[in-house]
Amino acid sequence: MIPIHYCPACGAPTQLREAHGAMRPVCTGCGRVQFHDPKVAAAAVVMRAGRILLVQRRNSPAKGLWTLPAGYVDAGEDPRLAAAREVLEETGLEVLVEGIADVVFEPVEGDHPSTIVIVYRTEIRGGELKAGDDALRSEFFALEDLPPIGFHSTRSILDQIRRGQSSAL
Repeated sequence: MIPIHYCPACGAPTQLREAHGAMRPVCTGCGRVQFHDPKVAAAAVVMRAGRILLVQRRNSPAKGLWTLPAGYVDAGEDPRLAAAREVLEETGLEVLVEGIADVVFEPVEGDHPSTIVIVYRTEIRGGELKAGDDALRSEFFALEDLPPIGFHSTRSILDQIRRGQSSAL
C-alpha cells in the first residue's frame, strides 16, 4: 500500500494513530482521517461457442498472464459501461452487458491497491477481435485448455464456470 504522508485536504503531514478501529494516517493539521479505500474495477465474461475470451496483459501487475477483459471504473462512470468499454478497448469486440456474474475481492498485491471487481455477463454484438490498449493478445479459449492465469478474480470466475456454479453463463 502506498503510504499517505500528507493530507490531501490541507497539505499538513499525517501521523499514524488509532482511528475507526485501526492504525490510520491522521492529519496533524485538520484531523482528517485518511483511508486506503479499495479501487473498483469492472470485468466481463465473454463467451463464444463454449469458449471464453481472455486477454494477455501488457503491463504489471500480472504482466504476460491472461485475464478477463477488465479495468478500473472511472469516477462518475457506470460500472456496466466500464465493462463494455474495457472489452472494446482490449479486444475490439462490442458487447451488451446482461447482468452481474459475481463481485470478487482482489487483495493488495505489492503496491497495487486492493480492488473490488464487479464481473458482468455479456453478449457479443459486433466488432472484430483484435488486441488493443493494454492487451498483448486477445483470444477465446476452451475451459479445459486455459493459458497461465493472472489475478484471483479471473481464477475465481473460471473455477465457478468450470464447476457450473456461476451465473456468468
